[in-house]
Amino acid sequence: MEKIQHRNIFVNGINMHVAEIGQGPAILFLHGFPELWYSWRHQMLSLSSLGYRAVAPDLRGFGDTDAQPSPASYTAFHIVGDLVALLSALGLDKVFLVGHDWGAVMAWYFCLLRPDLVKALVNLSVVFSPRNPKRKPVPAMRHLFGDDYYICRFQEPGEAEEEFSRVDTKRLITKFLTSRSPGLFRVPKQVGFGCNPNSPLTLPSWLSEEDVTYYASKFHQKGFTGGLNYYRALDLNWELTAP
Repeated sequence: MEKIQHRNIFVNGINMHVAEIGQGPAILFLHGFPELWYSWRHQMLSLSSLGYRAVAPDLRGFGDTDAQPSPASYTAFHIVGDLVALLSALGLDKVFLVGHDWGAVMAWYFCLLRPDLVKALVNLSVVFSPRNPKRKPVPAMRHLFGDDYYICRFQEPGEAEEEFSRVDTKRLITKFLTSRSPGLFRVPKQVGFGCNPNSPLTLPSWLSEEDVTYYASKFHQKGFTGGLNYYRALDLNWELTAP
């Protein structure tokens, strides 16, 4: 990974950490939760060798990019604003846009708000969902999936963070990245997000101890509030995007 270059760029009122490599047509990679630019390291190396310029920021609230405590600072307009300013700072007129999880959600918003900056879109794990004009997303999820649904559990500021703090960060990251349950992710309060310290966690072939250590070091330093605020801004995004 030593070939990947790193720098901090002041965009839209925040300092954003950006990883990049290569020359040519630009690809902008947007990560999800709980992830970082690091999630795209293999794709960046591979595509840069094929003549592309690969760019992957730590999104607002993650890794080495600034984080604000209020969910109101994590609307789609804030995130897209960060990315538009980033492209301007990098001298990029158009990009291939690749997103995963929350990165995919923000990629959809980016395409809706600034289609002139997008050559093509590739999204992973999140499909486009038209806005329901009759019901806010969080109440709709509570109605369909119950209060124990993880997105509903993430809504109260500080609650999930306090539960996460009881668990070793490396173990928590490993659990997040390697869980493979096809059912709804429900976490009753009496159970919590804690991982049983006695249950073994085996790393898959695609995830190394070095990878987990990198993620854990950044989330231990930054905390999880920034990433959780994307979930807490869901209803606000619904209100702001009504037009």
